[in-house]
Amino acid sequence: MKRMIAAAAVLALAACSTTSPDVISPGDAQRMSTVIDATVLSTRPVVVEGQQSGIGGVSGGVIGGIAGSSVGGRRESVAVGVLGAVAGAVVGNAAERMGTREDAVEILVQLKSGERRAIVQAKGNETLQPGDPVIIVTTGGKVRVTKAPQVTRTP
Repeated sequence: MKRMIAAAAVLALAACSTTSPDVISPGDAQRMSTVIDATVLSTRPVVVEGQQSGIGGVSGGVIGGIAGSSVGGRRESVAVGVLGAVAGAVVGNAAERMGTREDAVEILVQLKSGERRAIVQAKGNETLQPGDPVIIVTTGGKVRVTKAPQVTRTP
């Protein structure tokens, strides 16, 4: 039973990964970032495929094996345990892949220099439209796009 709880916890933690522009990893906090001004040319919905680290398959195999081995007598429990482990591994792998899959957006921007860039990030709280002024924030090799803040000049 403890193994089943541990496996479920591992699967839950694997699903917590995100590329959202609204979530900053602890390693990126309190770091200086590079900011570039740009304009949105277009956006389109995309899907960031889920990860398959093997944790889901192993966890599912363990859970399926334990559940299957408790069925029937001594001989049947071994056979059903093996089948349960295989089925659990397949289901666990698929669950991990689907659990880490994200709806995202590909944003095509034009920099002030005229260069164009495409950035894919998970959908955040902001909806970007063509013509929106944005900033591209780069921290530790990771890039995110967000609406540019309104600049008010004092006379």
